[in-house]
Amino acid sequence: MLPRILFLLMMLAFCTEDAQAGEKKPTTKTTNRLAKETSPYLLMHAHNPTNWFAWGPEAFDKARKEGKLIFLSIGYSSCFWCHVMERESFNNEAVAKVLNDHFVCIKVDREERPDIDQIYMTALNVQGQRGGWPLSMFLTADARPLVGGTYWPREDKKIDGEVAPGFITILKSVQTAMKDDPKAIERQADKMAAMTTRALESAVPGFAIVSLDRDLVKAIAEDLKEGFDSEFGGFGNAERKFRGPRFPMPPRHDFLLHYGRRSGDKKAVDMVTLTLDQMALGGIYDQIGGGFHRYSTERTWTVPHFEKMLYDNAQLVELYSKAYRVTKKPLYKRIVTETLAYVEREMTSPDGAFYSSQDAETHHEEGRSYVWTPKELELALSNKAELEFVKNIYVAENKLNFEEKYYILRWTKDPSEVAKELKLTEAELHAKLDPLRKKLFVEREKRDKPFLNKIALTAWSGLMIAGYAEAARAFEEPKYAQAAVKAAEFVLKHQLTKGGRLLRTYGAAPGQAPKAAVNGYLEDYASLAHGLLNLHEATKDKRWLNEARKLTDTMIEHHGDKKIGGYFYTAHDHEKLFARGKDQYDGVQPSGNSLAVRNLVRIWQQAADARYEKEAERHFKYFAGSMKGFGSSFVTMTVALDMYLDGRKEK
Repeated sequence: MLPRILFLLMMLAFCTEDAQAGEKKPTTKTTNRLAKETSPYLLMHAHNPTNWFAWGPEAFDKARKEGKLIFLSIGYSSCFWCHVMERESFNNEAVAKVLNDHFVCIKVDREERPDIDQIYMTALNVQGQRGGWPLSMFLTADARPLVGGTYWPREDKKIDGEVAPGFITILKSVQTAMKDDPKAIERQADKMAAMTTRALESAVPGFAIVSLDRDLVKAIAEDLKEGFDSEFGGFGNAERKFRGPRFPMPPRHDFLLHYGRRSGDKKAVDMVTLTLDQMALGGIYDQIGGGFHRYSTERTWTVPHFEKMLYDNAQLVELYSKAYRVTKKPLYKRIVTETLAYVEREMTSPDGAFYSSQDAETHHEEGRSYVWTPKELELALSNKAELEFVKNIYVAENKLNFEEKYYILRWTKDPSEVAKELKLTEAELHAKLDPLRKKLFVEREKRDKPFLNKIALTAWSGLMIAGYAEAARAFEEPKYAQAAVKAAEFVLKHQLTKGGRLLRTYGAAPGQAPKAAVNGYLEDYASLAHGLLNLHEATKDKRWLNEARKLTDTMIEHHGDKKIGGYFYTAHDHEKLFARGKDQYDGVQPSGNSLAVRNLVRIWQQAADARYEKEAERHFKYFAGSMKGFGSSFVTMTVALDMYLDGRKEK
C-alpha cells in the first residue's frame, strides 16, 4: 500500500487551494503543549485542536508505548502554505480527531531546528519529491521516515484523471497500512533511513584525480552560463523556456562577480548586473517600502511570494554593495540604501538584534499589505497628474497584474528609458518620484502589517552584519559600520556562552524575558564568522578578526570530521538523530561547509596563520570530487578555492 500512497502524494506535491467551505472549526478554544514554547511558529499552533508535541522524548515515548506512528509537520512563521494547511486541517476538529486518535503529532520550527528539517527534507528528496514547506512526514516511533509530502489539501482532488488523496484520506491510508502490515512499515522505514543516511553523508571522492586549480574554477563558471536566462537574468531551465519560480541566488552571483573581476570575464559580470537590474526594477523588490520578497513566482521577477526573509535581504545588500564597487551604478546604491532603511525600520530591535522574517499574508490574503487596487491608488494620489506619473512608471499598460484585481508596482522600463521619454535626467526623475513614493508609503502604513517573527537567529544575524559591513565599505558610510558593530556586540553578548559556544535563537515566550536557546549549528558559526570578517575589513579593528578566529576554532573542534574532512552540521555533543549530515550544497544561501572553508582562507590571509591554510586545503581535497561533479552547488567554496590559489601564488 505504501508505494501506491507515495505515487499519489507525488501528484499532490504542489497542489494548492484555499480553505474549503463548510470546514468544521473548533467550537471552543483549546490549548496544547506548544503554549509552553518560545518559537513564534509553534505558538501559532498552541490553540489548535490537534494535540501537538514539540520535538522531544515525550512524544517519542508516547508513540512507543501506544504503538503509534508519528506525524511530523515542519514549517516556519512566515510560510503561507503552512498557514493554509493549519486553517484547513490542523484547526479542523474532524481532522484533529483522526490525528489525535491514531498518531502522535509533532510540530517543528525549521528556523529553530534546521537539523531536523535537513534530515526529513532529504528523506522527502530521496523519495523523488521536490521539497517545500510545510514538510509533512510520517515516522516510526524511533524517528525513521516512512512517507511524506509538502502541503496536502484536506479533501481528495482529481488530477489528470486520477483521484489524488487529500490529507484525511492519507491519514486513513497510513493508519490502515500500519494496522494491516506492520512488517511492511518496518521494511519501508529501514529502506528510507538507509537512503536518507547515504544522501546526507555523501561526498563525491575525487581529490586524487581532481586538480585544485584555475581550470576547475573556470569550468564551474562555464557551467553556470549554460543555465542563465539572458533576457531576465537569474537561472532556470532553458528547455522549459525558464518557466516556473525564480529565486534570487546570491551565492552564484557572488561567485560570478568574483570570477569576472579576477579573470576579466566581462560576460560573467554582465550576468550579475543583468540579474541585479531586473530584480531591482521588478515586483520582487518592494518599490515603496524597500527590501526584497522571498522569490518571484514567474520568470520576470514581477509577481513575488510576498514573505520577507532576513537572510535574503542580508545577502542581497552585500551583493549589491559589491556590485556597486565594480560598476558604480547609482541604482545599486539606491537599492542598498532603501533596503537597509527597511531593515532598520522593520527588522531591527531597539538593542540592535535582527528579526528573522515577515509573513506573506495579512488576514489570510497573500500580499495584501503590498498590492494596490486602482481605487486605492487613486485615493492615495488624488492629484491626477501625480497619479498618471506614478502609473506611467509602475503600472505597465494600466493592467492589473495580480489575481486580476491588484497592481504590483514595478518599473515598466529601465529608469534611464523613462527619464528619456519624460525629457528628464535620472536624478530629476527620482527627485519627482520620491515624494510620491513617500505618499504611497504613508498611506500603506495605515494598513495592518504582516506578522513579524521577532526571534533572532545567529546565522542570519551574521549574514546581516556582513551586509551592513560591506555597505559601509562600499559607500564609506559610518552609520552602516555602527549598525554592524552594534549587532555583532549583541550576538556575542547574548548568544555566546561563557564556554565560547554559540546558541541558535534569541527571543521570548509571551510574558517572559527573552533568552538565548538551542545549540548552534555549523551555519551559525560560519555565518557569524563571515560577518565579523567583513566587519574587520570595513573597520580595520582587529577585535573582529580575533572574534572570528575564536568562533572558527570552536567550530573546528566541535563540528570537524578529523578523519576524512568536512564539517558536520551538528556538533559532536548534539542530540543524536538517526542520521548526521554535512551541509555542503549552496542554494539560496551558501552551505555551512562552503562558508566555513572560505572563512579559513580569509583568516589565513588576514592573520598570516598557516594552520588555517592547512585546514582549508584538507577540506578542499575532501570536496574536490563534489566540486567537479556538482559545481553550481559549490560556488561559494569555489570562491574560497580561487582566493586560496591567489594566496598560494603570492607565497
